[in-house]
Amino acid sequence: MFFRNLTLFRFPTSLDLSDLETQLTECALKPVGALELSSRGFIPPMGQHHAAFQHACDDALWLTVGGEDKLLPGAVVNDLLQKKLAAIEEKEGRKPGGRTRKRIKDDLVTELLPRAFVRPVRTDALIDTAFGVIAVDTSSRKSAEGTVSEVRRALGSFPALPLNAEVAPRAILTGWIAGDPLPDGLALGDECELRDPTDTGAVVKIQRMDLSGDEIAKHLESGKQATRLALTLDDHVSFVIGEDLIVRKFKLLDGAVDQLEAGNDDDIVAELETRFALMAGEFKRLFTVLETAFKLSKADA
Repeated sequence: MFFRNLTLFRFPTSLDLSDLETQLTECALKPVGALELSSRGFIPPMGQHHAAFQHACDDALWLTVGGEDKLLPGAVVNDLLQKKLAAIEEKEGRKPGGRTRKRIKDDLVTELLPRAFVRPVRTDALIDTAFGVIAVDTSSRKSAEGTVSEVRRALGSFPALPLNAEVAPRAILTGWIAGDPLPDGLALGDECELRDPTDTGAVVKIQRMDLSGDEIAKHLESGKQATRLALTLDDHVSFVIGEDLIVRKFKLLDGAVDQLEAGNDDDIVAELETRFALMAGEFKRLFTVLETAFKLSKADA
């Protein structure tokens, strides 16, 4: 398992997580009810055959929010609704009003839910207790906040907030493309997004191109600014970071994953443990660079 995206939140490093396993167990995922659309709760990150609801590696904790979602396509509901409304109109010679339409639609949903297919979902999260950071494996802020809310529900209190940079991320990213020195270990990738600073200005998305070339320089000279930028860290990690400070396309490169080859592929648990340890270590190195480069605020009082 390797995370593909990192939506980051900070929390006070003084937070007591000593009873986390018990708290997660008490908020374990329950099957979605017959008349429910969805259900959320914690599941063992290493799979259903393993009892632990968290996996620890030094300062890093791995936990997983599982879910069950009912699949009830709106087109199916609307088609049945129209048929029922047409039957009422034909029988009574009048079109049903808004309240009647809503009642019939609610009745249809109630009727269909017990027969709807259930889709399992999962969202992984890494908690670094030393940095006071939780990284959720999604590029959706809404989905990430949902995962954080589940952690908050389990702990009773979890004062985690989105990252706050003391400098404008757009200015930093633009400067790096323009030739400002990059932090040690960082190098430009081959992808970026440039935007005109006006709300209705042009947006240029560039992939597989030398970002130090003349074409990019002309865009910068015209006033465009970088809102997303691909970078690599010590040939171990590649990623795209946006002005929203969400890390997308997070990928461990050959320089990092070569050490996995020495592992025992037949032991699934050992392999998962090794993969998480590797990812947690690379995340720690990456966050150290980002924290300094963007002057990220701490959550501690």
